[in-house]
Amino acid sequence: MSEYLMQTYGRQPVAFVRGEGVWLYDEQGERYLDAVAGVAVNGLGHAHPVLAQALCAQAGKLIHTSNLYHIPLQEALAQRLCQLSGLERAFFCNSGAEANEAAIKIARLYGHNRGVDSPAIVVMERSFHGRTMATLSATGNRKVQAGFEPLVSGFVRVPFGDAEAVAALAGHHRNIVAVLVEPYQGEGGVQIPQADYLAALRRICDDNAWLLMLDEVQTGVGRTGTWFAFQHADVLPDVMTLAKGLGSGVPVGACLARGVAAQTFVPGKHGSTFGGNPLACVAALTTLQVMEQEGLLEHAAQIGAFIRADLAHRLAGVAGVREIRGQGLMIGIELDRPCAELVARALAARLLINVTQDTVVRLLPPLIMQRAEAGQLTETLACLIREFLE
Repeated sequence: MSEYLMQTYGRQPVAFVRGEGVWLYDEQGERYLDAVAGVAVNGLGHAHPVLAQALCAQAGKLIHTSNLYHIPLQEALAQRLCQLSGLERAFFCNSGAEANEAAIKIARLYGHNRGVDSPAIVVMERSFHGRTMATLSATGNRKVQAGFEPLVSGFVRVPFGDAEAVAALAGHHRNIVAVLVEPYQGEGGVQIPQADYLAALRRICDDNAWLLMLDEVQTGVGRTGTWFAFQHADVLPDVMTLAKGLGSGVPVGACLARGVAAQTFVPGKHGSTFGGNPLACVAALTTLQVMEQEGLLEHAAQIGAFIRADLAHRLAGVAGVREIRGQGLMIGIELDRPCAELVARALAARLLINVTQDTVVRLLPPLIMQRAEAGQLTETLACLIREFLE
Protein backbone atom coordinates (compact mmCIF):
# COMPACT_ATOMS: atom_id res chain seq x y z
CA MET A 1 0.00 0.00 0.00
CA SER A 2 1.52 3.31 -1.06
CA GLU A 3 1.62 6.15 1.46
CA TYR A 4 1.25 8.55 -1.46
CA LEU A 5 -2.18 7.29 -2.59
CA MET A 6 -5.44 8.51 -1.14
CA GLN A 7 -7.11 5.50 0.45
CA THR A 8 -10.26 5.32 -1.66
CA TYR A 9 -10.12 1.55 -2.22
CA GLY A 10 -9.71 -1.50 -0.01
CA ARG A 11 -7.33 -3.14 -2.46
CA GLN A 12 -6.64 -6.86 -2.68
CA PRO A 13 -3.05 -7.89 -1.88
CA VAL A 14 -1.95 -8.50 -5.46
CA ALA A 15 -0.53 -6.49 -8.35
CA PHE A 16 -0.85 -7.62 -11.94
CA VAL A 17 1.89 -6.96 -14.44
CA ARG A 18 0.50 -8.45 -17.64
CA GLY A 19 -2.53 -10.12 -19.11
CA GLU A 20 -3.45 -12.46 -21.94
CA GLY A 21 -7.05 -13.16 -22.90
CA VAL A 22 -9.00 -14.02 -19.74
CA TRP A 23 -5.83 -14.44 -17.69
CA LEU A 24 -3.88 -12.02 -15.52
CA TYR A 25 -0.35 -12.58 -14.18
CA ASP A 26 1.01 -11.17 -10.94
CA GLU A 27 4.54 -10.04 -10.07
CA GLN A 28 5.56 -13.60 -9.21
CA GLY A 29 4.22 -14.99 -12.49
CA GLU A 30 1.14 -16.63 -10.93
CA ARG A 31 -1.84 -16.88 -13.28
CA TYR A 32 -5.39 -15.81 -12.31
CA LEU A 33 -8.68 -16.40 -14.14
CA ASP A 34 -10.34 -13.00 -14.52
CA ALA A 35 -14.11 -13.12 -13.95
CA VAL A 36 -14.39 -9.38 -13.23
CA ALA A 37 -12.82 -7.88 -16.40
CA GLY A 38 -11.95 -4.59 -14.72
CA VAL A 39 -15.60 -4.38 -13.55
CA ALA A 40 -17.14 -5.04 -16.98
CA VAL A 41 -14.47 -3.06 -18.84
CA ASN A 42 -12.15 -5.55 -20.55
CA GLY A 43 -14.67 -7.16 -22.86
CA LEU A 44 -11.94 -8.20 -25.31
CA GLY A 45 -9.88 -9.60 -22.46
CA HIS A 46 -6.31 -8.50 -21.92
CA ALA A 47 -3.73 -7.59 -24.58
CA HIS A 48 -6.00 -8.37 -27.54
CA PRO A 49 -3.58 -8.21 -30.47
CA VAL A 50 -5.87 -6.27 -32.81
CA LEU A 51 -6.61 -3.64 -30.17
CA ALA A 52 -2.98 -3.39 -29.08
CA GLN A 53 -1.83 -2.86 -32.66
CA ALA A 54 -4.50 -0.22 -33.33
CA LEU A 55 -3.62 1.71 -30.17
CA CYS A 56 0.10 1.63 -30.93
CA ALA A 57 -0.48 2.82 -34.48
CA GLN A 58 -2.71 5.69 -33.36
CA ALA A 59 -0.38 6.72 -30.53
CA GLY A 60 2.38 7.05 -33.11
CA LYS A 61 0.25 9.46 -35.14
CA LEU A 62 -1.97 11.55 -32.86
CA ILE A 63 -3.31 11.12 -29.32
CA HIS A 64 -5.14 14.36 -28.61
CA THR A 65 -6.12 17.64 -30.23
CA SER A 66 -9.27 18.79 -28.31
CA ASN A 67 -12.86 19.41 -29.29
CA LEU A 68 -12.02 22.88 -30.57
CA TYR A 69 -11.40 21.10 -33.90
CA HIS A 70 -13.03 18.41 -36.00
CA ILE A 71 -12.05 14.88 -34.98
CA PRO A 72 -12.88 12.49 -37.85
CA LEU A 73 -12.46 9.38 -35.69
CA GLN A 74 -14.97 10.81 -33.20
CA GLU A 75 -17.45 11.44 -35.98
CA ALA A 76 -16.98 7.87 -37.23
CA LEU A 77 -17.55 6.47 -33.74
CA ALA A 78 -20.68 8.58 -33.24
CA GLN A 79 -22.06 7.34 -36.56
CA ARG A 80 -21.36 3.70 -35.69
CA LEU A 81 -22.94 3.92 -32.23
CA CYS A 82 -26.01 5.63 -33.65
CA GLN A 83 -26.33 2.93 -36.30
CA LEU A 84 -26.12 0.18 -33.70
CA SER A 85 -28.51 1.82 -31.22
CA GLY A 86 -31.06 3.68 -33.32
CA LEU A 87 -30.24 6.94 -31.57
CA GLU A 88 -29.20 10.07 -33.44
CA ARG A 89 -26.35 12.00 -31.80
CA ALA A 90 -23.50 11.34 -29.37
CA PHE A 91 -21.51 13.32 -26.85
CA PHE A 92 -18.18 11.82 -25.78
CA CYS A 93 -16.54 11.99 -22.37
CA ASN A 94 -14.25 9.83 -20.27
CA SER A 95 -16.34 7.74 -17.87
CA GLY A 96 -19.77 6.46 -16.97
CA ALA A 97 -20.22 9.10 -14.30
CA GLU A 98 -19.48 11.83 -16.86
CA ALA A 99 -21.90 10.24 -19.34
CA ASN A 100 -24.63 10.18 -16.70
CA GLU A 101 -23.79 13.76 -15.72
CA ALA A 102 -24.40 14.72 -19.34
CA ALA A 103 -27.75 12.90 -19.32
CA ILE A 104 -28.82 14.70 -16.14
CA LYS A 105 -27.89 18.03 -17.69
CA ILE A 106 -29.84 17.19 -20.85
CA ALA A 107 -32.91 16.40 -18.74
CA ARG A 108 -32.65 19.61 -16.74
CA LEU A 109 -32.09 21.77 -19.81
CA TYR A 110 -34.96 19.99 -21.56
CA GLY A 111 -37.16 20.86 -18.58
CA HIS A 112 -36.12 24.49 -18.47
CA ASN A 113 -36.72 24.78 -22.21
CA ARG A 114 -40.29 23.62 -21.53
CA GLY A 115 -40.79 26.19 -18.77
CA VAL A 116 -40.19 23.87 -15.80
CA ASP A 117 -38.33 25.94 -13.22
CA SER A 118 -37.22 23.06 -10.98
CA PRO A 119 -37.05 19.95 -13.19
CA ALA A 120 -36.93 16.59 -11.42
CA ILE A 121 -35.74 13.16 -12.55
CA VAL A 122 -37.19 9.84 -11.39
CA VAL A 123 -34.45 7.47 -10.17
CA MET A 124 -34.47 4.03 -8.55
CA GLU A 125 -33.67 2.51 -5.20
CA ARG A 126 -30.37 0.52 -5.13
CA SER A 127 -29.24 2.20 -8.36
CA PHE A 128 -25.70 3.31 -9.09
CA HIS A 129 -24.90 6.13 -11.52
CA GLY A 130 -21.48 7.40 -10.44
CA ARG A 131 -19.60 9.41 -7.83
CA THR A 132 -19.83 13.01 -9.02
CA MET A 133 -22.10 15.14 -6.88
CA ALA A 134 -25.05 14.85 -9.25
CA THR A 135 -24.62 11.17 -10.04
CA LEU A 136 -24.12 10.11 -6.41
CA SER A 137 -27.25 12.10 -5.57
CA ALA A 138 -29.10 10.12 -8.24
CA THR A 139 -27.63 6.86 -6.91
CA GLY A 140 -29.83 4.82 -4.59
CA ASN A 141 -27.08 3.79 -2.17
CA ARG A 142 -26.76 5.63 1.12
CA LYS A 143 -23.17 4.42 1.62
CA VAL A 144 -22.09 6.26 -1.52
CA GLN A 145 -23.84 9.46 -0.41
CA ALA A 146 -22.91 9.57 3.27
CA GLY A 147 -20.65 12.46 4.21
CA PHE A 148 -21.20 14.42 1.01
CA GLU A 149 -24.35 16.31 2.01
CA PRO A 150 -25.95 18.56 0.98
CA LEU A 151 -26.83 16.37 -1.97
CA VAL A 152 -27.99 17.71 -5.32
CA SER A 153 -31.76 18.11 -5.31
CA GLY A 154 -34.14 17.30 -8.13
CA PHE A 155 -34.40 13.51 -7.85
CA VAL A 156 -37.52 11.50 -6.99
CA ARG A 157 -36.85 7.90 -5.95
CA VAL A 158 -39.02 4.81 -6.41
CA PRO A 159 -38.39 1.03 -6.15
CA PHE A 160 -36.55 -0.56 -9.07
CA GLY A 161 -38.73 -2.75 -11.26
CA ASP A 162 -41.99 -1.11 -10.18
CA ALA A 163 -43.45 0.68 -13.20
CA GLU A 164 -46.69 1.39 -11.34
CA ALA A 165 -44.76 3.43 -8.77
CA VAL A 166 -43.40 5.56 -11.61
CA ALA A 167 -46.84 5.99 -13.17
CA ALA A 168 -48.27 7.07 -9.81
CA LEU A 169 -45.90 10.04 -9.74
CA ALA A 170 -47.41 11.63 -12.84
CA GLY A 171 -50.36 13.21 -11.09
CA HIS A 172 -48.42 14.44 -8.05
CA HIS A 173 -45.08 15.74 -9.38
CA ARG A 174 -45.67 18.13 -12.24
CA ASN A 175 -41.99 19.07 -12.42
CA ILE A 176 -40.80 15.60 -13.48
CA VAL A 177 -39.07 15.68 -16.88
CA ALA A 178 -37.26 12.32 -17.15
CA VAL A 179 -36.76 8.81 -15.82
CA LEU A 180 -33.17 7.57 -15.33
CA VAL A 181 -32.83 3.81 -14.91
CA GLU A 182 -30.41 0.93 -15.43
CA PRO A 183 -32.03 -1.80 -17.57
CA TYR A 184 -30.46 -4.31 -15.15
CA GLN A 185 -28.89 -3.12 -11.92
CA GLY A 186 -25.23 -4.05 -11.54
CA GLU A 187 -24.00 -2.54 -8.27
CA GLY A 188 -27.52 -3.10 -6.97
CA GLY A 189 -26.92 -6.86 -6.98
CA VAL A 190 -27.48 -7.91 -10.62
CA GLN A 191 -31.20 -7.22 -10.42
CA ILE A 192 -33.21 -8.28 -13.49
CA PRO A 193 -36.70 -6.71 -13.72
CA GLN A 194 -39.79 -8.19 -15.33
CA ALA A 195 -39.55 -8.46 -19.11
CA ASP A 196 -42.15 -5.72 -19.68
CA TYR A 197 -40.57 -3.18 -17.30
CA LEU A 198 -38.79 -1.00 -19.86
CA ALA A 199 -41.75 -1.11 -22.23
CA ALA A 200 -44.00 0.08 -19.40
CA LEU A 201 -41.58 2.92 -18.59
CA ARG A 202 -41.51 3.86 -22.28
CA ARG A 203 -45.30 4.19 -22.32
CA ILE A 204 -45.32 6.25 -19.12
CA CYS A 205 -42.69 8.60 -20.49
CA ASP A 206 -44.54 8.97 -23.78
CA ASP A 207 -47.80 9.74 -21.99
CA ASN A 208 -46.16 12.49 -19.90
CA ALA A 209 -43.58 13.94 -22.32
CA TRP A 210 -40.76 12.67 -20.08
CA LEU A 211 -37.39 11.52 -21.38
CA LEU A 212 -36.58 7.84 -20.91
CA MET A 213 -32.85 7.78 -20.05
CA LEU A 214 -31.08 4.42 -19.77
CA ASP A 215 -27.82 4.01 -17.89
CA GLU A 216 -26.12 1.27 -19.92
CA VAL A 217 -22.66 1.96 -18.52
CA GLN A 218 -22.40 -1.62 -17.27
CA THR A 219 -24.98 -3.39 -19.47
CA GLY A 220 -23.99 -1.88 -22.82
CA VAL A 221 -21.54 -2.94 -25.54
CA GLY A 222 -22.43 -6.63 -25.61
CA ARG A 223 -22.34 -7.42 -21.88
CA THR A 224 -25.86 -8.94 -21.88
CA GLY A 225 -25.66 -10.64 -25.27
CA THR A 226 -27.01 -7.75 -27.36
CA TRP A 227 -25.30 -4.49 -28.20
CA PHE A 228 -27.43 -2.75 -25.58
CA ALA A 229 -29.67 -4.23 -22.91
CA PHE A 230 -32.71 -2.24 -24.04
CA GLN A 231 -32.67 -4.33 -27.23
CA HIS A 232 -33.93 -7.31 -25.20
CA ALA A 233 -37.09 -5.30 -24.50
CA ASP A 234 -37.66 -3.92 -28.02
CA VAL A 235 -37.89 -0.31 -26.84
CA LEU A 236 -35.94 2.78 -27.78
CA PRO A 237 -34.78 5.27 -25.14
CA ASP A 238 -34.46 9.01 -25.61
CA VAL A 239 -31.04 9.06 -23.94
CA MET A 240 -28.52 6.28 -23.30
CA THR A 241 -25.18 6.38 -21.49
CA LEU A 242 -22.19 4.13 -22.15
CA ALA A 243 -18.65 3.64 -20.84
CA LYS A 244 -16.89 0.60 -19.27
CA GLY A 245 -16.66 -1.90 -22.16
CA LEU A 246 -16.74 0.73 -24.88
CA GLY A 247 -12.97 1.25 -24.97
CA SER A 248 -11.77 -2.14 -23.67
CA GLY A 249 -9.77 -0.42 -20.94
CA VAL A 250 -9.07 2.94 -22.56
CA PRO A 251 -11.23 5.56 -20.77
CA VAL A 252 -14.13 6.61 -22.98
CA GLY A 253 -17.77 7.36 -22.21
CA ALA A 254 -20.69 8.40 -24.38
CA CYS A 255 -24.12 9.94 -23.97
CA LEU A 256 -26.37 9.20 -26.95
CA ALA A 257 -29.73 10.80 -27.60
CA ARG A 258 -32.52 11.12 -30.14
CA GLY A 259 -35.33 13.54 -30.92
CA VAL A 260 -35.55 16.69 -28.84
CA ALA A 261 -32.98 15.30 -26.38
CA ALA A 262 -30.41 15.12 -29.18
CA GLN A 263 -31.03 18.79 -29.99
CA THR A 264 -30.93 20.10 -26.41
CA PHE A 265 -27.21 20.79 -26.05
CA VAL A 266 -25.92 23.75 -28.04
CA PRO A 267 -22.39 25.23 -28.05
CA GLY A 268 -21.43 26.44 -24.59
CA LYS A 269 -23.86 24.22 -22.68
CA HIS A 270 -21.53 21.24 -22.13
CA GLY A 271 -18.08 20.01 -23.03
CA SER A 272 -15.07 17.82 -22.26
CA THR A 273 -11.37 18.46 -22.70
CA PHE A 274 -10.38 14.84 -23.26
CA GLY A 275 -13.69 13.40 -24.39
CA GLY A 276 -13.62 11.60 -27.72
CA ASN A 277 -9.95 12.19 -28.49
CA PRO A 278 -8.39 10.18 -31.34
CA LEU A 279 -6.82 7.49 -29.12
CA ALA A 280 -10.04 6.83 -27.20
CA CYS A 281 -12.07 6.70 -30.40
CA VAL A 282 -9.69 4.21 -32.00
CA ALA A 283 -10.06 2.03 -28.90
CA ALA A 284 -13.86 2.15 -29.16
CA LEU A 285 -14.03 1.68 -32.94
CA THR A 286 -11.65 -1.26 -32.76
CA THR A 287 -13.62 -2.79 -29.89
CA LEU A 288 -16.84 -2.65 -31.91
CA GLN A 289 -15.08 -4.02 -34.99
CA VAL A 290 -13.54 -6.98 -33.15
CA MET A 291 -16.83 -7.77 -31.43
CA GLU A 292 -18.56 -8.01 -34.80
CA GLN A 293 -15.78 -10.01 -36.43
CA GLU A 294 -15.55 -12.51 -33.58
CA GLY A 295 -19.32 -12.82 -33.05
CA LEU A 296 -19.04 -11.83 -29.40
CA LEU A 297 -22.71 -10.89 -28.91
CA GLU A 298 -23.99 -14.39 -29.54
CA HIS A 299 -20.95 -15.83 -27.81
CA ALA A 300 -21.59 -13.81 -24.64
CA ALA A 301 -25.20 -14.98 -24.58
CA GLN A 302 -24.17 -18.63 -24.96
CA ILE A 303 -21.32 -18.63 -22.46
CA GLY A 304 -23.41 -16.70 -19.95
CA ALA A 305 -26.22 -19.24 -20.25
CA PHE A 306 -23.71 -22.06 -19.75
CA ILE A 307 -22.23 -20.45 -16.62
CA ARG A 308 -25.65 -19.89 -15.04
CA ALA A 309 -26.83 -23.43 -15.87
CA ASP A 310 -23.62 -25.07 -14.71
CA LEU A 311 -23.59 -23.12 -11.44
CA ALA A 312 -27.24 -24.05 -10.87
CA HIS A 313 -26.32 -27.70 -11.39
CA ARG A 314 -23.25 -27.61 -9.15
CA LEU A 315 -25.04 -25.68 -6.39
CA ALA A 316 -28.39 -27.50 -6.57
CA GLY A 317 -29.74 -28.16 -3.11
CA VAL A 318 -27.03 -26.16 -1.35
CA ALA A 319 -28.62 -24.39 1.60
CA GLY A 320 -27.78 -20.71 1.54
CA VAL A 321 -27.88 -20.21 -2.23
CA ARG A 322 -30.92 -18.05 -2.83
CA GLU A 323 -30.80 -17.37 -6.57
CA ILE A 324 -28.58 -17.47 -9.64
CA ARG A 325 -29.60 -14.79 -12.13
CA GLY A 326 -28.32 -12.66 -14.95
CA GLN A 327 -28.29 -11.95 -18.65
CA GLY A 328 -25.39 -12.76 -20.93
CA LEU A 329 -22.11 -12.34 -19.08
CA MET A 330 -23.60 -10.27 -16.25
CA ILE A 331 -24.28 -12.83 -13.55
CA GLY A 332 -25.19 -12.71 -9.86
CA ILE A 333 -25.25 -15.51 -7.28
CA GLU A 334 -27.22 -14.35 -4.25
CA LEU A 335 -26.48 -16.01 -0.92
CA ASP A 336 -28.40 -15.81 2.33
CA ARG A 337 -25.56 -14.09 4.21
CA PRO A 338 -22.80 -11.51 3.70
CA CYS A 339 -20.07 -13.08 1.61
CA ALA A 340 -17.39 -10.43 1.00
CA GLU A 341 -14.74 -12.82 2.30
CA LEU A 342 -15.31 -14.97 -0.80
CA VAL A 343 -13.30 -12.40 -2.78
CA ALA A 344 -10.15 -13.19 -0.76
CA ARG A 345 -10.85 -16.92 -0.83
CA ALA A 346 -11.22 -16.81 -4.61
CA LEU A 347 -8.04 -14.78 -4.95
CA ALA A 348 -6.17 -17.49 -3.05
CA ALA A 349 -7.62 -19.99 -5.55
CA ARG A 350 -6.36 -17.78 -8.43
CA LEU A 351 -9.85 -16.63 -9.39
CA LEU A 352 -10.98 -12.99 -9.54
CA ILE A 353 -14.59 -12.31 -8.53
CA ASN A 354 -16.56 -9.45 -7.02
CA VAL A 355 -19.20 -9.17 -4.28
CA THR A 356 -21.83 -6.43 -4.30
CA GLN A 357 -24.74 -5.57 -1.98
CA ASP A 358 -22.97 -7.70 0.67
CA THR A 359 -24.61 -10.97 -0.38
CA VAL A 360 -24.28 -11.20 -4.17
CA VAL A 361 -21.29 -12.74 -5.95
CA ARG A 362 -21.03 -10.80 -9.21
CA LEU A 363 -19.39 -12.24 -12.32
CA LEU A 364 -18.49 -10.00 -15.27
CA PRO A 365 -16.06 -12.09 -17.34
CA PRO A 366 -14.46 -10.93 -20.58
CA LEU A 367 -16.78 -11.51 -23.52
CA ILE A 368 -14.11 -13.68 -25.14
CA MET A 369 -14.22 -16.34 -22.38
CA GLN A 370 -14.33 -19.83 -23.88
CA ARG A 371 -16.26 -22.91 -22.71
CA ALA A 372 -13.27 -24.57 -21.04
CA GLU A 373 -12.42 -21.40 -19.13
CA ALA A 374 -16.05 -20.97 -18.13
CA GLY A 375 -16.07 -24.53 -16.85
CA GLN A 376 -12.98 -23.84 -14.76
CA LEU A 377 -14.72 -20.75 -13.38
CA THR A 378 -17.89 -22.61 -12.38
CA GLU A 379 -16.01 -25.55 -10.87
CA THR A 380 -13.77 -23.35 -8.74
CA LEU A 381 -16.50 -20.93 -7.69
CA ALA A 382 -19.03 -23.63 -6.82
CA CYS A 383 -16.46 -25.32 -4.62
CA LEU A 384 -15.66 -22.03 -2.86
CA ILE A 385 -19.33 -21.25 -2.26
CA ARG A 386 -20.03 -24.74 -0.93
CA GLU A 387 -17.11 -24.51 1.50
CA PHE A 388 -18.16 -21.02 2.58
CA LEU A 389 -21.73 -22.07 3.31
CA GLU A 390 -20.85 -25.21 5.27
